[in-house]
Amino acid sequence: MEINRNISNYAQFLYWLLIIFATIESIQSLKYDYVTWTSTIKLLNLNSNARLHSHDVKYGSGSGQQSVTAVKNADDHNSYWQIKAKHGATQSVERGQPIKCGDVVRLNHLSTKRNLHSHLFQSPLSNNQEVSAFGENGDGDDGDNWIIECDDEFWRRDEPVRLRHEATKKYLHITGDTFGRPIHGQMEVSCYHNANQYNLWRANEGVYIKPNAESTQNDEGHTEL
Repeated sequence: MEINRNISNYAQFLYWLLIIFATIESIQSLKYDYVTWTSTIKLLNLNSNARLHSHDVKYGSGSGQQSVTAVKNADDHNSYWQIKAKHGATQSVERGQPIKCGDVVRLNHLSTKRNLHSHLFQSPLSNNQEVSAFGENGDGDDGDNWIIECDDEFWRRDEPVRLRHEATKKYLHITGDTFGRPIHGQMEVSCYHNANQYNLWRANEGVYIKPNAESTQNDEGHTEL
């Protein structure tokens, strides 16, 4: 009887141990469905199928700051942006933790180290609000802050979001207007006052930081930086 009781207790122990492991694994995999702090990603505009892009080319009008455009080339190396705490944050963000809908972020262009920025200058093609890349080595101003607008508790990798400029309350937007030289064929990125299908974005290719500070690759994308 004692042996049978011990076997039964051991079986119950194994059962609950498996349940605990399965629960932990489920929670961990759920976290990986989200966009996390300090991840480096490409943002895909769902209407135009183009990725947010920048380069060391300045606008010939408006602010004269570094231009921000959109390109359809999925392999473009100038379309990576690292997600950082907002300018002026009083608390640091925790690396690898999911970003909440409603959080304010700063997007730092990986190759030029300037931040996605907007202000009251007119954009060169559509005369919307200009979007530029601003600051040196990530040091910018309040015009670098963007609110993540989405429907869930956290920013999901498979769901569309809008990026709303915190200072001017306008949305990161693509009209479809394209530039001539020296950035021929690249699309204008601007800010627009209304939420619509032209300002829906999705986190696409990139290096996503897990809560344990390891990185996970997007299965459908590229991870070379």
